[in-house]
Amino acid sequence: MTREVTTVDSGAGSAADVMPVHRQRVPWQVKFGSLAVIWGASFLFMKIGLRWFSPVQIATGRIVLGAMTVLLLLRLTGGRLPRSWHVWRHLLVVAVFLASLPFVLFPLGEERVSSALAGIGNAITPIATVLATMAMVPSERLPGRRILAIVVGFVGVALIAQPWESAGQPDLVGFGLTLIAGASYGLGWTWVRKYLSHADLGGLQLPAALLTVAAGQMTIVLLVWWGFHRERFPGPWSPAVDATGGGAGPILSILALGVLGTGLAYLFQFDVFRAVGQQVGSLVTYLIPIVSVGLGYAFLGERLGAWQVAGAALVLGAAVAVTRPRRAPRDS
Repeated sequence: MTREVTTVDSGAGSAADVMPVHRQRVPWQVKFGSLAVIWGASFLFMKIGLRWFSPVQIATGRIVLGAMTVLLLLRLTGGRLPRSWHVWRHLLVVAVFLASLPFVLFPLGEERVSSALAGIGNAITPIATVLATMAMVPSERLPGRRILAIVVGFVGVALIAQPWESAGQPDLVGFGLTLIAGASYGLGWTWVRKYLSHADLGGLQLPAALLTVAAGQMTIVLLVWWGFHRERFPGPWSPAVDATGGGAGPILSILALGVLGTGLAYLFQFDVFRAVGQQVGSLVTYLIPIVSVGLGYAFLGERLGAWQVAGAALVLGAAVAVTRPRRAPRDS
């Protein structure tokens, strides 16, 4: 079977921001839209899962199920995992920032804040991507417009947090955890771009390897965590002894997070990343808060205050500005 390699100029970032790809049968725009829905709904699923399970259990369950999903597809398609140690040692880092760390921090934050607000925290990803690019790819110049957008984005974060209010503000620790989780994606995808873009052969290889490494990391974390929480959780995968209500919702939520929100989503995300590059791929975070806020309102009765709405608008506006392609210089 021959492999047709193409590159796509996304209009954002440098040529190094675009990876060699297989020509995809499903347009990247379809996968992009699907990601917005899947990841936007993930915040609702995490909130439901917290009725029975801890953040560490939720993170481990979704990553292990996601890895099983992708490895099964890899086997059915005749693919294989990478064999290069160069790839695996970088995946040890990438797995932390793209899976293990954010998948723990988001439900940990949702123990303190609404799923809608957690989805808004995820919108920091494009801003974090630009900051990570500045640090890791210093050859890329940062226009003044992007510096201003970054400042506006942090003003939006301040409006959401309302540190000047003694009452009515969201839990600062919980919201901060979601911001760190969203920022870790920016660092992780920048790492992929810098160190793994030339090692990516397309298809399921890198997503399968990434989730395999993350599954190993989180299994260790789960066992250590369980050693300190045996009184409340009889087994590493057991619901809390004081868990009440929820029916089958928490278990179904973990299944959805694993198969859809991790396995299928990471396949789509890598394909979008290959097709249009890191910065355009991060634009999906514009749509995720819309989905998370809508679902939180419809199913959990969550509401956002006026300051939070205004801050979210600034963060999303800054994310749009910071990832807009540069204008090509005019011919004199």
